[in-house]
Amino acid sequence: MTPVTTLHATTFETPCGPFSVAADSTGAIVATAFGDLTRLRERLPEKCHLIGDTGSLLVDFKKQVAAYFSGKLRAFTVPLAAQGTVFQHRVWTALTAIPFGETRSYGQLAAELGNPGASRAIGRANATNPICLIVPCHRVIGADGSLTGFAFGEDIKHQLLVHEGVSLV
Repeated sequence: MTPVTTLHATTFETPCGPFSVAADSTGAIVATAFGDLTRLRERLPEKCHLIGDTGSLLVDFKKQVAAYFSGKLRAFTVPLAAQGTVFQHRVWTALTAIPFGETRSYGQLAAELGNPGASRAIGRANATNPICLIVPCHRVIGADGSLTGFAFGEDIKHQLLVHEGVSLV
């Protein structure tokens, strides 16, 4: 029997609307979502129980998100604890290497990972990224520059890229 994992969770406002986060007992981020706790639960591993944040565990995280949206932070430094396969973690690590204000296509990301024929697999791993914004899956676009594949919709993806100064066609 798999034990139930207790996670601390909260929702707070951002310029892109409500943003929810779940963290383990050490403060490592397990999942994030644009939206309420219902959207967050969709991104969590099974057997998770959410409890409210007491206020101290996620303070640094909330400060970093606020600094990102105010233009004072370009890279997050919070600890992460996403669950996934070795391949997914390789892709998610590559996502964190895409600099603020830049984008990559799925094909470019596949080539950077040494497997240029793996665009679809890269896209799937990108789609299963449980820690949006912090692991910047919004910086991956279609080869033609289209804003494809963001779980929270093209509008929020567009807002994030414009915030980062990306020129969109």
